[in-house]
Amino acid sequence: MRNILILTKRELGAYFYSPLAYVIITAFLLFSGFFFYLWLISGADSNILRELLNLLVFTNIIIAPMITMRLLAEEKKSGTLEILMTAPVTETEVVVSKYVSALLFSFSLIIPTVAYTILLIKWGNPDLGAIISGYIGLICLTGMFLSIGLFVSSLTSNQIVAVIITFIIIIIGWVIGYAGEVVQQQYLKDIFKYVGLFDHFASFGKGLIDSRDVFYSLSLIVFFIFLTVRVLESRRWK
Repeated sequence: MRNILILTKRELGAYFYSPLAYVIITAFLLFSGFFFYLWLISGADSNILRELLNLLVFTNIIIAPMITMRLLAEEKKSGTLEILMTAPVTETEVVVSKYVSALLFSFSLIIPTVAYTILLIKWGNPDLGAIISGYIGLICLTGMFLSIGLFVSSLTSNQIVAVIITFIIIIIGWVIGYAGEVVQQQYLKDIFKYVGLFDHFASFGKGLIDSRDVFYSLSLIVFFIFLTVRVLESRRWK
């Protein structure tokens, strides 16, 4: 645990020393604030934050690959990964610390949007249950996106390639869910709708916290972290 905390601190420092981090934070907050303001002045009801959270999910399709692209790809390109792996740390500790740092950085984007909820509580009567479940859904999907991006980053030393492949995988996960609406066989419908990423966000957006959706998210996160650890372990045998 001590090694994970030290490595996580190192990774977070690397994020906030990079100008790209501040570009991402500024763009995300301007984007969310702009649409919140537009919906607010348009006379939308006090539950507009549910719509905003749905929009932020799709925004994270682009942002998550940018957050994770450097995690391992940059280390491999610069040669610091070999140095890191000679330190008294395990592959699991390295991967978990990088994932946690990416997740904490993502929280730095999401947490300021809570101010919108405070404003709605002060001047309206929002459905807090739906807002809370929406945030949980946003965090679950963001966690999945980051785990996918971390895994892809372990496969290449090119950050641009990592961004593109991560984006493609996430889009495929989205399209698979919609494929369930097209196929005729019921068992295929059920498989596609369960595997598809965004179908699991639908219930969160409606104010429902389904344990099956939470389990799906956690399972996918653990799966991709496991794959990333295996990729790093395979380097020892080359």
